[in-house]
Parts: sequence; structure tokens; C-alpha cells
Amino acid sequence: MQDPMSLLQWPAMAVTLLAAWLVASLHKKKRSWGFWCFIASNVLWVAWGWHDQAWALIALQVGLFAMNLRGARKNEPDAG
Repeated sequence: MQDPMSLLQWPAMAVTLLAAWLVASLHKKKRSWGFWCFIASNVLWVAWGWHDQAWALIALQVGLFAMNLRGARKNEPDAG
């Protein structure tokens, strides 16, 4: 039987793809959801990476998390 934590990579991948689809939208609300989905995927990838000791992946996700947080903030209605 496969370790349940190993299966975490599949929802992480699916959420990442959904996020990319949403961020490419012309609608601000969908883009906002996309950034928050990316943030959720960052958390999922870090959990999976920690379990598999994929330290470079964790470092990448931390950097992407910061960029996604910036994107989410810049996409706010009052952002300049």
C-alpha cells in the first residue's frame, strides 16, 4: 500500500494547474482565486516535499509563495 503522504503530490499538481488556469483569466475575481489556489498549492507542495525530503522543491515553493502573495495583494481592488 502506498504511503498517503506520497499521494499528496496529485492534489498539489491539480491545484497548481487550476491556479494557472485562473491566473490567466481576464476577470479580476478569477485571477484573485488563482493566486489563492497557487498559495494553497505551495502549502501542499511543501508538505509533500518535507515528507520526501525534497529540500530544493521546498525552497522553490517558499519563493513562489512570496510571489503569489504579492500577486494576490496587487490584484486587490484598491491595489496600485
